Amino acid sequence: MNGLTLRVVLLALATATTAAAQDWPRFRGPGGAGLSDADPPESFTAEDYNWRVELPGKGHSSPVVWGDKVFVTCATDSLRKVLCLAAGDGRVLWSRDYAFEPVRMHKLNGHASATPAVDAERVVVSWRTGMERTVLALNHAGEKLWERATGAFAAAHGATSSPVLVEGVVVVAQDNEGEHESSLTGLDAAKGETVWTRKRETRDRRAAFSTPAVRAGADGKPEVVFSSTAHGLTALDPKTGALRWEVDGLFDSRCVGSPVAAGEIVFATAGTGGGGKESAAVALRADGPEVLYRLRRGLPYVPTPVIVGENLFLWSDGGMVSCVRLETGEEVWRERVEGSFYGSPICAGGRLYAMSNEGELVILDAAATFEVPERIDLGEPTQATPAVAGDVLYLRTERHLISVGGI
Repeated sequence: MNGLTLRVVLLALATATTAAAQDWPRFRGPGGAGLSDADPPESFTAEDYNWRVELPGKGHSSPVVWGDKVFVTCATDSLRKVLCLAAGDGRVLWSRDYAFEPVRMHKLNGHASATPAVDAERVVVSWRTGMERTVLALNHAGEKLWERATGAFAAAHGATSSPVLVEGVVVVAQDNEGEHESSLTGLDAAKGETVWTRKRETRDRRAAFSTPAVRAGADGKPEVVFSSTAHGLTALDPKTGALRWEVDGLFDSRCVGSPVAAGEIVFATAGTGGGGKESAAVALRADGPEVLYRLRRGLPYVPTPVIVGENLFLWSDGGMVSCVRLETGEEVWRERVEGSFYGSPICAGGRLYAMSNEGELVILDAAATFEVPERIDLGEPTQATPAVAGDVLYLRTERHLISVGGI
């Protein structure tokens, strides 16, 4: 095992350990890595549920977990809702409604698509309000702390990426399309005031829908990594918005899935028309970023990949799952599983968990050999991504939230 491989494996293990020690505070958990060393069930039926709660509206957003609370959003035709549920029994502790005017969007999108972000003090949600993007913060009792508009919103498909919380800053990506100005923004998590704004050239490119990832930089400090058609991969200091590094000109297609990172390697995809078309693996060397390789087959468009040790797992919209060596891009195996997928896979207990649009949870060993996956019918369509905390899986379908395992 060479030095780079060892660093990748050690960082992946450290990330997984951190994920278990923490909660599930954002889209795809700590750092957006989709990793946990928790041990949720590898097979179950509806009789094994801890609880299954009907939500008062539809949505594609994923649940987040902090301590004994689970937060999730949903929407009706005229109201957006933020809910807080008790993790133990699924009781709705509070629900807050926000009226809105529906806007035109892609038929597969919805008005509750962005996943909340949560920390010990607050839960932050984001959505489109007319032609602007709104960010709202509530405390854990459901009391409004602040609300901010982050500028003009221009994306024909509807709502875009989810907010993330990093070191007391709410980071929001707003890569628009056409002639509308784009920006990356950091808001003070306590007060909602703008800490920094980084204007971005739209360059008449397609709007980005990807949620940023967080990784440790060369100095050990966190950096927020964004992917977009117009700017490729960009890393910023979350506290100041200062540019850490950027690799431009990587993509011509739209970025929807998030970038993923392990050690010195960052991997991102782009696509169009329901499938992944482009990808880039970038190594962050001491003398600057270097494109290691590009993959063209079996790529996801909407789902975000997951890195487990030295392997990169790609789960495509059409159900093609691939295991690839992270360092080289060498394909280990590629197999099709039944179903279509817009939710992203996560890895817990050495297993990949992904929910199909048709409403099945597919469980597959995160291994260098392919095994026939376990399939569990959830009874309802879904486009969300699983959450895991304390060995419990939280699975959001279109109108329900399910808890299973751990208790």
